[in-house]
Parts: sequence; structure tokens; C-alpha cells
Amino acid sequence: MENIALIDSFSEFKDEKLIDRVTLMAILEDVLRNALKKKYGDDDNFDIIINPDKGDLEIWRNRIVVADGEVEEPNQEIALSEAQKIEPDFEVGEDVAEEVKLVDLGRRSILALRQNLISKIHEHDNTNIYKQFKDLEGEIYSAEVHHIRHRAIILLDDEGNEIILPKDKQIPSDFFRKGENVRGIIESVELKGNKPAIIMSRTAPAFLEKLFEQEIPEVFDGLITIKNVVRIPGEKAKVAVDSYDDRIDPVGACVGMKGSRIHGIVRELGNENIDVINYTNNLQLFITRALSPARVTSIKLDEENKRAEVLLKPEEVSKAIGRGGHNIRLAGKLTGYEIDVFREGAEEDVELSEFTDEIEGWIIEEFSKVGLDTAKSILEQDVEDLVKRTDLEEETILDVIRILKEEFED
Repeated sequence: MENIALIDSFSEFKDEKLIDRVTLMAILEDVLRNALKKKYGDDDNFDIIINPDKGDLEIWRNRIVVADGEVEEPNQEIALSEAQKIEPDFEVGEDVAEEVKLVDLGRRSILALRQNLISKIHEHDNTNIYKQFKDLEGEIYSAEVHHIRHRAIILLDDEGNEIILPKDKQIPSDFFRKGENVRGIIESVELKGNKPAIIMSRTAPAFLEKLFEQEIPEVFDGLITIKNVVRIPGEKAKVAVDSYDDRIDPVGACVGMKGSRIHGIVRELGNENIDVINYTNNLQLFITRALSPARVTSIKLDEENKRAEVLLKPEEVSKAIGRGGHNIRLAGKLTGYEIDVFREGAEEDVELSEFTDEIEGWIIEEFSKVGLDTAKSILEQDVEDLVKRTDLEEETILDVIRILKEEFED
């Protein structure tokens, strides 16, 4: 392989990878010096001259002339008779610069040199991609569906970078076709070996927050602040917003006339139901707002244990809990308080935990997940509704109802 051929491949990489000339020259010199070290044991006495524009590559070895028979370091020293073959008037003690051709390194070394060059350029390229996407963590990004796998969708952006959208980072209702554009946030970027693994998410609360920034000018401009976002992806979300300007209604600005501003966000998230709530430092008021659309009668706070006992009229309980317990679960996450719901006039009610001798613990836990933790809270529900809201079989629910009814009959 001639010097010019290496320079040709060098230029090819430069155009393909868009690496700047200085960086690529440094990579090529580094690769050449490694090859020289392997061949000669050291590279300190070599000068490498690269001119990619002209296709020039020169390697010069510098040695000191010593008397014949006194050469101790062949890479550093040259016998007088050998030096005089290069130029007849050389004398002992002078420096000799001799050009080294790539062919002098041997065919194997040249092939290894090219492979190392490719590897170093890819390594540099991957490092740049890693840095580029590391700076984009938490930001919205768009890429095209390239390949659909069982556990993930592989996306490619305009520059051919591979982005992974795992199944558990997709909204349950998401359905994508090859060639379709997908939006999400860059959730994490890691180097696996020398290759960057770029993970996108559509389920992260930050994705919803960034959509608000994109779609609602007041949020983008900082006139409205998003204080907290909680989600059950594809089902329901709650967003607490605040404004330091009393003239701005943060909820109204985010929702828009007849929901005009939030419609696009809802569609992007697979018709996820989004509650926008006015933030307040008044904890009782904040919890009340978080439980919307239920109307709360009163709240008793235990700030030390971060618990709130909420009293509601019987007809408001199902609203506070929500379908599948989504509303009460999100209200708890939004406020940071564990919320216990109590019905007005339910003094004679009995906690479900009192029935552990007759009802298995995992069944009690299933009811608690959807906010049903007293006997009356279950007895007031339709069996059909209980089947839909819990993961329990109808037969199991009927058995629980029978046990609870016997308690009150007694």
C-alpha cells in the first residue's frame, strides 16, 4: 500500500464522518506512531509530515552517525558506512534523516495500521455522538422508526444515529410503523464498550413537562412554572402549575379555550387524561385541588408521617379514588402525602385490615390499591365495578362481600 492510498482513505473518512482536519491528522499521526513503536521499539526520533490536501505523507527517521561496529541502539544510531551510502560526506556525530516508506513496515503492519485508523476514527465519532446526546438528556427529540423489535423500537435520526425506545418506555397505546416519526425525551446516554446507547422515553414525567414548554408559550417564556408532574402513562396525569404574575391564570393559560392548547399534548400521549392544577404552599388546599374532581369536606394532616385523612361525602368517594384508583394515587404522588379517604357518617365502618383472619392479605392489598380499605367502602360498590377496578375474580369479590355483610348483620 503506497502512502497516497492511505491518504485517500484518510480523506474519505474526513468527508464521510465530517471530522475536522486537525483532529483527523492527529488521529492518523497517533496510529502511525503506534505502528512505528511496534516496528522499531520507539518513535521519539521519527518526524511525521502529513498534508491531506495534497495527498502527501512523509515519515523521517533521525539517527546519529557512529563508527562502524559501535552501533548499540539500531533505531537511534547508524554505522558510518551505512550513513555514507545515503550521503558520502557524513561524519561520526552527525544527524542523519532517512525517509521511511510505508512498505518498509511490512504488509501486515500496513493492514493493521488501516484497521487501527478505522477503529480510532469510529471511537472519536462515538465519543462525539455520546457528548452530543449527553447534552440533550431531558430534551425532546424526534427520530424515524427504522426497525420494530419485540422489546424495543430502533429509531434513526437525520444523521443516522441509532436511538432505542424500549417497550417499557412506550405509552401502552403507542403503535408505530416503519418510517413514522416518533417524539420522546432523551432519557439516558451510556457508553457500552465504545458505542453510545441512547435511550428515548415517552413515559417519563419530563416528557409531558417538555411538551408543555413546546406547546404553551407562557411556560416556554417562564411566565408559568411547572412545579410537579406525575403520570400513569396513557391513562392519567396531574400537572401542578404556578405563576408569579397575578394577572395570569396558569391553569386557564395551559388548558386554553375549550382545551384548545392542551389537545395536542393529549393526542401525543395517546389521549392521556391531564388534570392541570393550581399549585399552592397551603398543603390542605393543594391536596384538595389534587383530588379534583372530588369535593373534599375536610382534611386532617399528619405532617410528620406525611399522611392526610380526607373526609368526603359518600357520593364523592368514587370521584376521589378514580378509575382503577388512578386519581388518588396521582394525588398522593403530586402532593407527597399518603391520602386516606373516609366517608361522612362512616363512624361505624370497619377497617379491612380487621378481617385478616377471614380474608387473605393479598386480597386486602388489591382493594387498598384502589382506595377501598374499609368494609363499607366495598359494600357500597357494584360487584361489576369492583371486578373492573381490581385484578380480582368475581367469585373472590362475592366471597369478600359475604364476609363483610355477616360482620354488619352480627
